[in-house]
Amino acid sequence: MGGVTPASLAPILLVLGDEELLATRAVTEAIARVRSVDPEVDVREYQASALTVGEIAEMLSPSLFGGRRLLILRSGQDARKDLVTALLAYAKNPDPEVQLLVLHLGAAKGKAFADGLRAAGATVVPAAKLKGHRERVAFVRDEIRRAGGKCTDDAAEALIAAVGNDLRELAAACSQLIADTDGRISADTVSRYYRGRIEVTGFTVADATMVGDVPAALEALRWALHVGVDPVPIADALADGVRTVARVASAGRGNPYQLASSLGMPAWKIERAQRQGRGWTPEGLVRAMQVAAECNAAVKGGSDDRAYALERAVFSVAAARQGSGR
Repeated sequence: MGGVTPASLAPILLVLGDEELLATRAVTEAIARVRSVDPEVDVREYQASALTVGEIAEMLSPSLFGGRRLLILRSGQDARKDLVTALLAYAKNPDPEVQLLVLHLGAAKGKAFADGLRAAGATVVPAAKLKGHRERVAFVRDEIRRAGGKCTDDAAEALIAAVGNDLRELAAACSQLIADTDGRISADTVSRYYRGRIEVTGFTVADATMVGDVPAALEALRWALHVGVDPVPIADALADGVRTVARVASAGRGNPYQLASSLGMPAWKIERAQRQGRGWTPEGLVRAMQVAAECNAAVKGGSDDRAYALERAVFSVAAARQGSGR
């Protein structure tokens, strides 16, 4: 943003298209650019359908107190004819202290408004949905480049195959890859990162937590949430993991097949709990059960940040296990 000057700010911006991610990003970047010139800029947002000619005239007229203004007009395709006429007249001689940003879906409705702004010299920011596969490949490569990384075509292809076509999902995946790697993204990088992750469940998170493998537990948790696993069954799986280890530990050492009937659980589950229970003390398990109960209450009780509640539980259960080993 260091190179932004008042003269380089486009007086009229037309964000054209129906892809929400691209339109939202265009608005965010426009606000950031104008704030880099004037941190005290007056930013105002309006719905085109609710705006009158009188209001727009007042907003666009020179301010008595000076200062830069950014006016964001949403759903420009819904603007009434008299408002369109007033805005197109303004666009021919805009105020240098005012930046007008119009969002328009780009379809047939309100086309004359978009065409008029373009003819008046508006800077067009494309925000149309990406229709073709090649466009999505280009989007992924650009996302990685924007974040300071490098990405080959085949890596972009592999990422789309793993994540799907939704731009928000792709943008989040690109950001995660950059954060977790050295920034040089190849098809092998994507393959290693995504191999088998779609099968991640709450039990994957619980199993890693119970043996104190915090990095693996957090990685599994973040991926599970990313692919849409509900936080509630993850919290349930964590609580079940702690309870199971506690029950099996209290039963003492024994053959899993002999303990199966008395504990009322399958032998394989007992065997796994015995393995996970190594290094735990009764006091550590009591603490872990308290943590799991608190996590369950937070996740099911409408906590503002359920992902944070789960991450905190992973750290706290692992800490209880480490305390057990002292």
